[in-house]
Order: sequence, then structure tokens, then C-alpha cells
Amino acid sequence: MKTQFKALYSAALLASGIAFTATSAQAADREFLNVSYDATREFYDEFNKSFGAYWKERTGRSVNFKQSHGGSGKQARSVVDGLKADVVTLALANDIEEIVKSGQIQPGWQKEFPHNSAPYTSTIVFMVRKGNPKHIKDWSDLTKPGVQIITPNPKTGGLPRWVYLSAWGYALKQPGGSDAKAKEFVGKMYRNVKVMDSAARASMTTFAERGIGDVLLTWENEALVTQKSLGKNKFEIVYPSMSILTEPSVAIVDKNVEKDGNKWLAKGYINYLYSPLGQEMAAKYYYRPRNPEVLAKYSAQFPKIKTFTIDEVFGGWSKAQQTHFVNGAIFDQIYNAKR
Repeated sequence: MKTQFKALYSAALLASGIAFTATSAQAADREFLNVSYDATREFYDEFNKSFGAYWKERTGRSVNFKQSHGGSGKQARSVVDGLKADVVTLALANDIEEIVKSGQIQPGWQKEFPHNSAPYTSTIVFMVRKGNPKHIKDWSDLTKPGVQIITPNPKTGGLPRWVYLSAWGYALKQPGGSDAKAKEFVGKMYRNVKVMDSAARASMTTFAERGIGDVLLTWENEALVTQKSLGKNKFEIVYPSMSILTEPSVAIVDKNVEKDGNKWLAKGYINYLYSPLGQEMAAKYYYRPRNPEVLAKYSAQFPKIKTFTIDEVFGGWSKAQQTHFVNGAIFDQIYNAKR
């Protein structure tokens, strides 16, 4: 299996224009930084070890892989402010666009890799305590009096922006739905938010370890990993009637890799995400792989759910960001009204 995979992957890399030549420069140790969002810590820890072993076998080069994690928006700003990332694997495309504006990533980055440079997907689900004591089944239940919600701040993280837009899209798709009704619905939901942490992992800690709140709004993969590690006897996962298709994005930080000589390493790194082995690792950590054969293999762990896309409902990330999340936009209006 491994031999077959290596042959397939080597062919894929060569088709991408990546050639391996054993030189003294390549044999030297290198450092490589992946700046990512909160929920990917464990996944990229394993992925880096796997890819590092493959790269060493093929090139003779050892790589010192480093990871940086935090709220997606905050991570993007760190790169803009000078954090020397070789690649970014962030929660949403708009955060990468902020780095594009700084001149460190070239425009058109979404066309560099398949599926608009989103190698896996996820969605938004509800995590509740065993027995679901507040009987939370759908988005509409989140607006009921007495329901305490845990979700991060959309101003600092990627997950909470997906959460917000998922709730908005649900309201918009109800009979008679309109932007005015969606704003009212989302406003009611945020009035029930008990704690608004800065990032997804902090919200998971608040809910699962500190025992605060009735429901956590989070990534499907984060919920499934937490349930597996802490036990189904403590938490249940609720799939709402519909949710948004989340598409975490990846990109090479062109300015840094060209300066440091890591361009081909970065290309190989991201191509490895799309390889059968990379897709298997994504599925292991409950990301929905893009590869249809790998997805079919792991279909039992991914319940069917009706999803909509950000392009379909909001006209893409650029428009959604301007309408909902820049200073003074709709989220700020909702949040300020809550106080």
C-alpha cells in the first residue's frame, strides 16, 4: 500500500513541475512554518511527521516543521505583521485575502491547487451535554430563553464567522425569510451567548472542561474528536436541519518561500494534503476529504446533512466580510445591541 502510494504521489508531484535533485543545499536542514487555525493542531502534528519522512526519503533533506495555531483572523494578521510563514492553512479564504493585500501572497492563489485550494471540508454542528437537557435540535432552538450558547468571537476567529453565517443562512432559507428577519434571528441567538472566547479551542475548553453553557457551536471535526477523546457518555452531537459547507483554505506565502528557498518544499507540502495518504489523515481527524474514494471509505463517520455554500447565499467571502464583519457592519450592530 505504501509503495503504491509513493509511486502515485511522486507522479503527481512531477506532474506539478516539482523535480527532486540531490544537492548539498537540499541535504541541509531547513525550517518550515505552517500558520494555521486552532482546530488543526493534532492533524498537522501527524501530517508534518508523515510528510517529513516522505520528503527526507525522496530528497535526503531533513525539515524542522513548526506549527502556529490560534484564531484564524488573528493568525492572518500575525503573518501580515511579519510572522514568517511558509504556508498558511486557515479557516476561511478571506483571511488569506488579507495576506494577499499585504503583498506576501500572489493574487489567484485559489487556482494554484484543486477545489479552490480547499483540500478538505467540514460543517457547523451543535455539541450538547449527555441527554440534551435543553432539547436543542435545530438553529431555532438556540433563540429560546434560558439556552446558554458557547461560540467564539467572529472578529478574531474563522469558526465563529462560519457559525454566524450558518445561522443567518438558516434564517434566510425559512419560509418568508429575508435579511431583516435573518438579522433579527441572529440577534436573538447572540443574546443567548454566555461566553465568547477568541478562538475555537478556547470555546471547546470553556464548554467541555469548565462545564459552562448548554450548547457549543463548533466544527464537526472538533466535536467528533472531542466526543471520541472525552466519551459519548458526556456529550452528544446534534446535526441541525441545515448548515453551511465550511471550506478551510491553504496557500503558499510566496514572498517568504521565494526568499528562503522553500518554494518547492511548500508546493510538495500542500500537494501531499491532496494525496490519498493526506486525505486519509484528514478523515482520521474528521475532516471531510475531497477525494471521493477516501470520503466513501469513511462515509459512516459523516452523517448526511443539507448544506449551502457561502457563494450561494452570501456572494462569496469578500462580500460577506464587508456586509457582516468589518467594523460597524451587521455583527457589530447586533453585538452592540446585545449589551
